[in-house]
Amino acid sequence: MIHVELDMLQTAGIGALALVVGMVLTRRVAFLQKFCVPSPVSGGLIFSLITLGLYTWGGIEVSFDDTLMKIFMLAFFTCVGFQCDLTMLKHGGKPLIMMLVLLVIMIVLQNSMALGITWLMGTDPLLGITAGSVSMTGGHGTAGGFAEVLENMGLKGADTIGMAAATFGLIAGSMLGGPLADFIIRRKLKQEQIQAMDDEIDPAMAGIESDEASPAGRAQRVSTNEQEFQQYAKASYYILMVMGGGTLLSWLFNKLGVSFPSYFGALILAAIVRNVMGAIRYKENGERVRADRLLDMERIVSVGNICLSMFIGMAMVSLQLWELKHLALPLIVILVSQVVLMALFVYFVAFRMLGSNYNAAVLCAGLCGFGLGATPNAMANMSAICYKYHYAAKPFIIVPIVGSMFTDLINTGLITLFLSLLSRFFL
Repeated sequence: MIHVELDMLQTAGIGALALVVGMVLTRRVAFLQKFCVPSPVSGGLIFSLITLGLYTWGGIEVSFDDTLMKIFMLAFFTCVGFQCDLTMLKHGGKPLIMMLVLLVIMIVLQNSMALGITWLMGTDPLLGITAGSVSMTGGHGTAGGFAEVLENMGLKGADTIGMAAATFGLIAGSMLGGPLADFIIRRKLKQEQIQAMDDEIDPAMAGIESDEASPAGRAQRVSTNEQEFQQYAKASYYILMVMGGGTLLSWLFNKLGVSFPSYFGALILAAIVRNVMGAIRYKENGERVRADRLLDMERIVSVGNICLSMFIGMAMVSLQLWELKHLALPLIVILVSQVVLMALFVYFVAFRMLGSNYNAAVLCAGLCGFGLGATPNAMANMSAICYKYHYAAKPFIIVPIVGSMFTDLINTGLITLFLSLLSRFFL
């Protein structure tokens, strides 16, 4: 067996190439567009299949340096922390609270069922955690973030297993959400219930849309190149400062004996910074405004998306797919069971808890999307339902708040709890 080791810059270069290849594929392949498959996943999978071929038929094992991959991951989750604005809870009302409750229940069920299957099949319980909410609700980002923790606990190939499971969930979430919500609407709602919903567009969104419709309104949002550079530079500085402070917080967690992933300190610190600044007011042009507007969240989110794309691209090309051979059957059983569980949970529990109306059905489509895949899948699922019936405003406010602001935070905490219980009683 010939071993080829690539350094961190070569790994980053191939990850970026995989991202570009994926962008081309996504534009040209209808299947990838339909199921909202991210560009780094489609492009990275090609490269991981190439390395699998080299290993299987050429006797060449390619290994990658994950130094920069960890930095991109840390930057992404720092940006996620900045998006955790607790004041947004009041804008979603009861459905938002119900979605958060459902999220907690769903994560517990995903992990509990996966652990139960590994127990019945006599397989490593860490496989159940990896194929549970780590890769289902968490997606590629959380799967990569927890890979090192799971490897250290004894699960060989945790990154490969997590990425494979997350890719399966991404596609399954898109395939399940729309048809299931459509079935719920046809089976459980009458025509007058569908039409009776008050689906006025949110006034704030209507204001933005009306502004954008006029040349003067658009001009307010046009920046010069220099202004754009300064805004992105400032956002990057905030991210780097919190990343640095977050490593100290992660070190403290580890000293306390808690198995949080390396990104959790930065995520928590970013959320604290965002909400403390949100509570501070200062005067600008005679008006009192929130200090967190200084963070320039639009740019922080953009930088986070760039870092996520690079992280997933590098993680996907680094997959060692040959490590899945001995885990194929248990992994397939767990993943298929996750899809069945989601369908039953949405049909019998979520729809009722969310109000048993048209908005609830649309939210169910979104729940399938980010419960098995990612927030973009959730938005695509809901858009497909609304295109067939009619627009529903609240789901498009609630799902991005839950999916982008709170999912990773809640999921990380619950996964850590499960891992702590496993370490204490079963490992």
